[in-house]
Amino acid sequence: MSSVIIEPEKKLAVYGEYDVLVCGGGVAGIAAALAAARQGAKVLLLEREYMLGGLATLGLVTIYLPLCDGMGHQVSFGIADELLRLSIARGIIDGHYPKPWLEGGTIEERAATRFEVQYNPHIFACDAEKLLIDSGVEILYGTLCASVICDEVDNETKRISSVIIENKSGRGAVIAKNVVDTTGDADVCKLAGIPTALHQKGNVLAAWYYRYSRDNGVSLKMLGFADVPSDPKLSEARQLVKRRFGGVDAREISDMVILAHQAALSDAFKQREIDHSTVPIIYPTIPQLRMTRRIVGISTPDDSPTHEYIPTSVGLFSDWRKHGPVYELPYECLVSESCANLITAGRCISVTDNMWDITRVIPVCAVSGEAAGRAAAMFTDDLRTPNIAKLQSALRDSGVKLHCSDVM
Repeated sequence: MSSVIIEPEKKLAVYGEYDVLVCGGGVAGIAAALAAARQGAKVLLLEREYMLGGLATLGLVTIYLPLCDGMGHQVSFGIADELLRLSIARGIIDGHYPKPWLEGGTIEERAATRFEVQYNPHIFACDAEKLLIDSGVEILYGTLCASVICDEVDNETKRISSVIIENKSGRGAVIAKNVVDTTGDADVCKLAGIPTALHQKGNVLAAWYYRYSRDNGVSLKMLGFADVPSDPKLSEARQLVKRRFGGVDAREISDMVILAHQAALSDAFKQREIDHSTVPIIYPTIPQLRMTRRIVGISTPDDSPTHEYIPTSVGLFSDWRKHGPVYELPYECLVSESCANLITAGRCISVTDNMWDITRVIPVCAVSGEAAGRAAAMFTDDLRTPNIAKLQSALRDSGVKLHCSDVM
């Protein structure tokens, strides 16, 4: 039997033409689509699932990590701040109420608690959906980016001429002036033949789920994912299985999901009060992968030094794991030298493995997403060499802080 099948050539209908195509509806995609639409662009957002939010909703990773540096200074603003407030607009989960940040407090009071919240994932997803629709974004659910067609500009540069999509209607093509890859796995970059890199260490098994108990009601059980870089022995002891997952192989991801299901179910049944006929457990519906594949950008920042002034900064973010560090986000880590009309945001921006664990989280996804969406809407010639001053001015006008000196 042959191991290769030749797919017949097809003529594909053009689904539509857009100023900005955003591929992936996680937090980075939400921020990018929202920012581009507010800049006046015609925007299409593709999402393979049937709910927005990615890991932050379908993945049940429902901790909106801090917008602050742990020293009393808020550092992430703009859409990052807007989405945090949207996530708790209908109520805050008990025990996660940063009062000094939401009701006003001294810098000393703010330093005593991080500006983070926990939220209801389904409410957040629906409210984010309405926000996008009200802003003029078109959302296409159940849709994969199946292929990318590029035109060669010269020997070293290409432009994406169309993205081939696949959904319940079949295969089709989307034409866009600029494309934003917010897939979380740099899928568009990979399909376009743009250089990418894999996370070298891989992901440990996570099996976060919601469960019910008489004492605590419905609560998030954060089972697994205990990669603690500062304490390797503790990390090893807390891992559910002695295996890591790269996150870009279909069979491996399926294995991971099955293991997570069984780990969560086993953990839930340890509770004596569970009624076996109606198991009160809510699984994530996507794999809880954190770091998989990223673009190889024009720059690849590391987690050292901190508080460094970067002339091309498009936003600020902190280290969710510790108090103190603050970073400026260089525009150059969002784009590749080899493609003129592609920009990335979220988990697949260009950073070192040490920095990746810092930039993969919700606030940084929102910060990078807003910058990418603004840029994609503003510059149609070459995203690699935009007018940075003009982009920074637009970001400032939307409330974004760009440099450490702006907040300290």
